[in-house]
Amino acid sequence: MIQPPDLDQQVFVRHRNLLFSVAYRILGTAADAEDAVQDAWINWSAADRSQVADPKAYLTRIVSNVALERLRSTQRKREAYVGPWLPEPILTSADTAEAVADAESVSMAMLVVLETLSPLERAVFVLKDVFGFSHAEIAEAVERSEAAVRQAAHRAREHVRARRPRFRTDRSRQREVTERFFSAATGGDVNALMELLSPDVTLWTDGGGKVRQALRPVVGAATVAAWFAAIGTVSYQGVEPADMNAELVEINGGPGIVFSGTGRRVIATVTFDFDTDGRITTIHNVANPDKLQAVADGTTRSLGTR
Repeated sequence: MIQPPDLDQQVFVRHRNLLFSVAYRILGTAADAEDAVQDAWINWSAADRSQVADPKAYLTRIVSNVALERLRSTQRKREAYVGPWLPEPILTSADTAEAVADAESVSMAMLVVLETLSPLERAVFVLKDVFGFSHAEIAEAVERSEAAVRQAAHRAREHVRARRPRFRTDRSRQREVTERFFSAATGGDVNALMELLSPDVTLWTDGGGKVRQALRPVVGAATVAAWFAAIGTVSYQGVEPADMNAELVEINGGPGIVFSGTGRRVIATVTFDFDTDGRITTIHNVANPDKLQAVADGTTRSLGTR
């Protein structure tokens, strides 16, 4: 006879997606977020759960603390990273109104801004501004005083506002521009690409020293357009143009492109940021193979905040 799953395991599974959503926003990598969730499970399994009045709050507190410690331990490695450090992209789904509302907080552009915060500020911002926890709840989660949490929340919010102004670009417009970019890039049409790019567009590439990429941002519509127009004419990471596959997908809550080679090996992802007119202002190109596993796995995640 098959035994029903352990009740405590059911509780954890029910909140697992939320825990990953918290950890991923704090850490910026799917692999580290999964490890943080696994550590939370170990802590949950060892806890006296009869004393837990609110499992959701308890589990969120655990995973937040674990993620914060992991972020502190990895910060030095990120500072020594070869070239720009970009977040690890993930495939997402925005088929509900709630998912659309949550998309901005998990965008590549937002995660890049969060990377400039201190670990404490980042954890506090995620828990307060994204997930709506109270200062008192966050203080307990990160083991700080409520006053310290309020100060960190204020600093983080001002920092994010200064670096991440809220542009209201219609999602259908974003999709349309991405499709046109996709067509122009794969067709090598420099002029069509130029029409889609802001004059001061910036391309950030992350190869992590594993594959050749620009070690500094590429700036300007003409230079960026030429970079992408070359996709259909030169080999990339040993993949000839005839063997290159490109697919429009949703990455981190917005439209993006996945490039793959022979055997469907994922070799890069491209995501975009837009201005109020729908022109592309920033492009994030992740090519470090260590950061492409979550996309290569093909797992589509829902990163809601409920």
